[in-house]
Amino acid sequence: MLAFILRRLLQSIAVLLTVGLVAFSLFRYVGDPINSMVGQDTPASEREALRERLGLNDSPPIQFLRFIGNAAQGKFGLSYRTSEPVGRMIVERMPATLELSFCAAVFALFVGVPMGVYTGLYPKHWSSRLMQAVSLIGISLPTFVIGILLILVFAVWLHWLPSFGRGETVMLFGWWPTNFLTVKGLQALILPSITLGLFQLTLLMRLVRSEMLEVMRTDYIKFARARGLTNRAVNFGHALKNTLVPVITVTGLQLGALIAFAIVTETVFAWPGVGQLFIQSVQFSDIPVMAAYLMLIGLLFVLINLTVDLLYFVVDPRLRSQGGAARVAGH
Repeated sequence: MLAFILRRLLQSIAVLLTVGLVAFSLFRYVGDPINSMVGQDTPASEREALRERLGLNDSPPIQFLRFIGNAAQGKFGLSYRTSEPVGRMIVERMPATLELSFCAAVFALFVGVPMGVYTGLYPKHWSSRLMQAVSLIGISLPTFVIGILLILVFAVWLHWLPSFGRGETVMLFGWWPTNFLTVKGLQALILPSITLGLFQLTLLMRLVRSEMLEVMRTDYIKFARARGLTNRAVNFGHALKNTLVPVITVTGLQLGALIAFAIVTETVFAWPGVGQLFIQSVQFSDIPVMAAYLMLIGLLFVLINLTVDLLYFVVDPRLRSQGGAARVAGH
């Protein structure tokens, strides 16, 4: 177990260094940051002095090590667009993105998994066929089209839900603005959460369905039925439990994807999150914000993958037995 964790940590560090190299390359090859910080009439002497003060005249390896060291401390410099600390800008917008991604993940998990179980247990029922047909919408339609359709129906035609913005928020713990404690805040979460989570819902549903169909044909399920176990015990105590490993894998990866790719949803609904901040930074070539966003997403994916790998030992007894066998062989 310890060797497994150490190996995964080393792999995670290697991934973060690679992401850091890509983020650092933005400063080197995506325009000249000096041009973004000064005017066109700035004398060449002032430009050179600013370049020296920022360390841009140092060799690339030294600049990369300095960038990684600052990133490890959460220091990404100042925004070229607003001259504010990039770390503070991201921290201010992160609660909005995390709450939206959390609601989308809960929606996808608690709707997609039951639908997958039902369609796997009753594959020929008309309702299962209807669910599979409807699920094609979540896979076929682009996210922005789904968001626009939801806005048209529930905000423009029915006037039930707001079409943009985060709604009313209150401060939690004195620094976290949350939607969860106000009615208007919860209403503002509904449409973007459905838009963001619909693709993940259909993905989980189809994965669970295929895994259930495969597990239900195995010999140990037939043996469990021969022992006289109830359908509930067989379906949920044996079949569903053995589908959890791939579900955990996909759920973990999709949680990172929800945060990383919330950009489109936040743009459609004018949601004041990190994704919208990244789009604005791309429009204005705000390289420090772009680099910080890449590092943040890379860190989230690494942490989620590491957590998923550790959960394997809890869910899958075969991995624990392999670890025990390896320890016996070592002795």
